[in-house]
Amino acid sequence: MTRVRRVPGWLLALLFFGIPLLEIIVLIQVGQAIGPWWTILLLVADSIFGAWLMRREGSRAFQALSDALRNGRMPARELADGMLILAGGLLMLAPGFITDVFGILLILPFTRPIGRRVLTRVVSARLLAGGDWPGASYGAGFWTGPGEPPRHGPGHGPGNGPGKGKGPRSGPPGPVIEGEVVDGPDDGPRNQD
Repeated sequence: MTRVRRVPGWLLALLFFGIPLLEIIVLIQVGQAIGPWWTILLLVADSIFGAWLMRREGSRAFQALSDALRNGRMPARELADGMLILAGGLLMLAPGFITDVFGILLILPFTRPIGRRVLTRVVSARLLAGGDWPGASYGAGFWTGPGEPPRHGPGHGPGNGPGKGKGPRSGPPGPVIEGEVVDGPDDGPRNQD
């Protein structure tokens, strides 16, 4: 099983320290060009526009998701759009012009397909490579910790570990016993037909 490459530390440092530094430089440059009050007004107007745009596009994405589910169609595109709109909204919340530009590009319907293609490639690469997502767990007798997911086959099923007897069995099925489920006295009302 191939492992997914992790994001290098220097890239994370660049994102967390470089982007805010660039934002400050751009804010200073814009402030010197148009004045500090106009810069603040532009940031506020930009945030109001971003909130309006996110709300509008978020409503459209939710409606498209509802339509896809109602029609029994897999809503992959709609889910990707929802994720991109959310990411764009978060970028719009960060003060600064650079993050606002990227946020608007993720929210606008005519530029979102580019982000959707990038998101699809990243998710597909992680899924095809068998990479585990941070915080992912399957629960209910399946893999719930770091490392590789459980193997399948004899000796690797959920019925073979410490929780033996819980969850699905591996191996041939046992005898079928016919019967009737009867509620006990404390199990609530019984249907008397």
